[in-house]
Amino acid sequence: MWRSALYLRRRAARRKGGVVDPRLPALWFVTDPARVADPVAVAERLPRGAGVIFRSFGRPDAEAVGRALAKAARARGLVLLVGLDARLAAKIGAHGVHLPERALHLAPRLKRQRPRWLITGAAHGVPALQRAARFGLDAALVSPVFPSNSASAGRPLGVTRFAALAWASATPVYALGGIRRTNAARLKHSGAIGLAAVEGGLAF
Repeated sequence: MWRSALYLRRRAARRKGGVVDPRLPALWFVTDPARVADPVAVAERLPRGAGVIFRSFGRPDAEAVGRALAKAARARGLVLLVGLDARLAAKIGAHGVHLPERALHLAPRLKRQRPRWLITGAAHGVPALQRAARFGLDAALVSPVFPSNSASAGRPLGVTRFAALAWASATPVYALGGIRRTNAARLKHSGAIGLAAVEGGLAF
């Protein structure tokens, strides 16, 4: 999966004349307490230069887990974002925030407050990608590409529809949803800048 993600990143750089935000990793591991019991153990196995999006979903130990992830990120040269919670992101020294689709409008304010932060967001279709561009997000995670075990996942987009969204998007796009080693290569011409995975990250 890492090789597929790097391939997408290189293609994106060539397509944009080498102008791709160097802070954006080729691969994101997206945490989910319902599906990945120990996100820190996964983070410690990620390739150097990958990224982690920590979604705490209100867990009572969010700060402790966040600090452990931040420690792993520093040790392994990972990019760390926190889902929605800007206060927690600042407290643990994260590199930015990942916004759910309903909260994309928060990006301009966050960028004013923290100009150096990366701000990414979730998107499930054209309207969300249009908002991501309007609000100046650095990247969008579009999902679900393939069938996913996520409780909130809708009907899979499939490779063709995902590619149409990615190529038309003014915001760099990552593929999320059911991404595995076995299907990652199917996205090599999709226009994505990289990959994102929840359970797929367990392969590292």
